[in-house]
Formats: sequence, structure tokens, C-alpha cells
Amino acid sequence: MAAPFYKRAPHKPGMEGWRQSLQAGRLMHPLKHRAMLAFLFALCVALLPATARAECIRGDFPIAVDIGHTPEDPGAVSARGIPEFAFNIALGRDAAAALGEAGFPAPRILVSGKGKEQLSRRVSAARALSPALVVSIHHDSVQERYLEDWQFAGRGGRYSDRFAGFSIFVSRASPHFQESLAFATALGRSLTSAGLTPSMHHAETIPGENRAILDRRHGVFEFRNLRVLKDAAAPAILLEAGIIVNRQEEIELASPARRKLVAGAIVEAVTAMCAGRGSALVLR
Repeated sequence: MAAPFYKRAPHKPGMEGWRQSLQAGRLMHPLKHRAMLAFLFALCVALLPATARAECIRGDFPIAVDIGHTPEDPGAVSARGIPEFAFNIALGRDAAAALGEAGFPAPRILVSGKGKEQLSRRVSAARALSPALVVSIHHDSVQERYLEDWQFAGRGGRYSDRFAGFSIFVSRASPHFQESLAFATALGRSLTSAGLTPSMHHAETIPGENRAILDRRHGVFEFRNLRVLKDAAAPAILLEAGIIVNRQEEIELASPARRKLVAGAIVEAVTAMCAGRGSALVLR
């Protein structure tokens, strides 16, 4: 009968030692060893009590939905003359409602004013909410060089059909950069899985753009000094949901179906982030 494992002689180092140990039945093959460790870890986690597993509690995971711009500073103007702020309010309302239906508290941030004043109010409002995450809702335009004149319903407007798609921004200056980047990637993945595509125009090496690409496939860029991102007291991202100066995409962005799709992608990414935080607690 073979001696107990704790009485066996140690195996010889090197490949020859591994070979002899395998033949003697003293050692498991390295691949099988790793598989066994993974199985034992999963088993240990499964046997933990529910409180130790720290599962995601959605009611304790509030999401601040920041509505970009203000009535006094309404942002970009769409091809058909609609201010960006109107698009932001509509999508922010639907996103907050979808998050609420999924069990996540989702207070909206609406401020007034212009310039630095409204940015300071926005950051202060977000801090007061103590959220787990800040999602800032915006809609995009393009640089002046790409805009052309056109007539719609007897009125003049400006458009560019050159670019279409979403963009997501995070700030390396944020103390929550890594979590922000992880959520931005998850959101980009959810949006692309839903059939949307990112726009790369913010990476162009022209004045006003030249943003560093952090994840090309999922449309994630760096915007280091954007206050709503770098000064947030929680992970924060800014979503440009689409380009409203693109005449076709403007119509899509104004539709309830498109807003529902984007809101659903936000809920999916938030759910993944919440669940991931629970898992992280187990591994600490």
C-alpha cells in the first residue's frame, strides 16, 4: 500500500522530477492542479453565507443621472434646430425610469446657469446624492469645419452627415478612474451588442478633438479635465448618445425606441457593475 502523502519523499526538481512524480502518483498534472484549485475556490464561495457573499443590493446602489446642459446653456443644436438639452432631458428621464424599474435609485441632476457656475452646481449636486455612479447624459455635434447649411420646413439649419454613433468619456484625473473605465467599457459593450456603433471623430488630430482612445471597439475616450468627471466623488462617465447634427441619426435619437435601447444598455451595464462590486468584496 502506498504511504500517506505527508510521508512521501519530496519529488526531484526539474522536468525529470515532475515525470517521476507523475509516474509515482505523487503529483497532479499542472493543468489539472489549476482546475482543481478553481473548483475548490468556487466551492468555498458557494458555501459562504449570503452576508459574506455580499451580493448586489440594488436599493443601496444609487445612480445619479446627470442631465447635460441647462435652459440657459442648451448645448449643441440639431440639424432641425432642436437644442441638445431637450434630447438630454428625454433620454435622462427614460434612463432614470428604466433604472428605477430595475430596482436602482436614480435621482436626476438638473441645474440652471451657464459656464463654470452651472458646472459647480452640477458637481455639488452629484456629491450631495452620494451615488455609487454618475452617468452624465449628452448628445453630440461635430467641429465647425464639417457643418453645412440646409433648409428644413422653410427654415435654415446646419448639419453634417459625415459622422454617426455614440462616444463615452472618462477622466484619468478622477480618483475613481479605473472603476469609471470599467463601467464605460461595460456600457460600450452593451450599446454595441444592441446594434449601435461608436464614432471615432473625437480622436481626430484637429483643434477641439484629439481625444485619447481608451477602448476603440467600445467607443471609450479620455477627457481629463472635464469637471463633471474628474471632480465627481464616485465613478463617473459622460455618454454622448449620438450625433444630433446627423440628419438621419437625429430622427433616430428623438424616437422612443432609440431611447429605450440606450436606457436598457445603461441598466445592463449598471447591473454588471453592481454585481461586480459584490464579487470584489468576496475576493478581498
